[in-house]
Amino acid sequence: MPSKTTKPESGRYAARGASATKADVHAAVDQLDRGLYPHAFCKITPDHLTGDKSKCNVIHADGSGTKSVLAYLHWRETGDARVFRGIAQDSLVMNLDDLNCVGATGPIVFSSTINRNARRFPAAPLAELIQGNEDFIHTLRRLGIDAINGGGETADLGDLTPTVTVDTCAVAVLKRSEVVTNEKLRPGLAIVGLASFGQSSYELLPNSGIGSNGLTSARHDLLSPHYRKNYPETFDSLTQKSLVYCGPYRMSDKLPDGEGLTVGEALLSPTRTYAPVVAKLLRDHRAAVAGLVHCSGGGQTKCLRFGRGLHFIKDNLFTPPPIFRAIQKASGATAHEMHRVFNMGHRLEVFCRTADVQKIIATATSFGIAAQRVGEVGTSRRKDGSNEVTLRVGGKALEYSLAG
Repeated sequence: MPSKTTKPESGRYAARGASATKADVHAAVDQLDRGLYPHAFCKITPDHLTGDKSKCNVIHADGSGTKSVLAYLHWRETGDARVFRGIAQDSLVMNLDDLNCVGATGPIVFSSTINRNARRFPAAPLAELIQGNEDFIHTLRRLGIDAINGGGETADLGDLTPTVTVDTCAVAVLKRSEVVTNEKLRPGLAIVGLASFGQSSYELLPNSGIGSNGLTSARHDLLSPHYRKNYPETFDSLTQKSLVYCGPYRMSDKLPDGEGLTVGEALLSPTRTYAPVVAKLLRDHRAAVAGLVHCSGGGQTKCLRFGRGLHFIKDNLFTPPPIFRAIQKASGATAHEMHRVFNMGHRLEVFCRTADVQKIIATATSFGIAAQRVGEVGTSRRKDGSNEVTLRVGGKALEYSLAG
């Protein structure tokens, strides 16, 4: 049966060929089998690997997106290929933290795919990517996350890939009794947000909070025409020229109010994993966790996809970190678009009873990660009973629904 026509997205992000809502994708896949737990953050299937009816499988694929282009620019301008170690982390974390949201905190097997244009992306940066992948998995194991590297594929695809793309697939088997299904999401729950910025106890450097979503807009809105002129392989020639590298900065410039970070360092800040926090939460306070949402694609509207008949009200968001303030100032994007594209300060949401809020916050802060109650769950006000989000930002109410 043909999928229904979806409403086109508006804004600078969509004008660059990217999508925060992925409406076309959801129009196609939402009609397919949703697995054992239709409201879980990831699709979960019966355990086809061993046939154990008490267990289930989850397989997930994601990547670093256009953040790899930023690393490419940094390497081309500085000769420092080590920057690609952070890109390896980005790709792994975008899978790992999604898996965490269904309770899969290990064992996990990762497999990575690197597509490159070998003429532009030679052996040295490739070696850093591969080593970065291995090093970060070792780091996860030191943090108590049972993960291994299952290998991967490197493909030389110059006709398809102008520079380099970095993707990962992750597989886990878990007990059905331990799955976080998100079926407990209901009105009356509190929403606790875990900060995407600052420096956790297991990070070597302060994190800007950028993550790995919205980098198409962040890159073009912050970086100057210097990059359009010198690196035409790093953008889509079909994009309107006024939207390509139209910002005021070089990557070596200082980020305004960025506590010493350059613009490039802020944009390339490796995506933080919340895996150690989630593992401790599920070990010590599993009964307190009613649901988990990774605020990745869709930013502060990601929660729209989970639960039924809910109104997510976020009225106590973190002050946006400097990187997001710089993007909004440079681009002139509305607050409505910024919060739909970027995480804006927190990238993981824990849904719990009000009585359990302090348990969640204390667990996060024990790892040096700021956390706070950012809102609550109410009942949808929409006639069709579909989910909605209200963000209270700067004295204004920003409204979102699955329709737009």
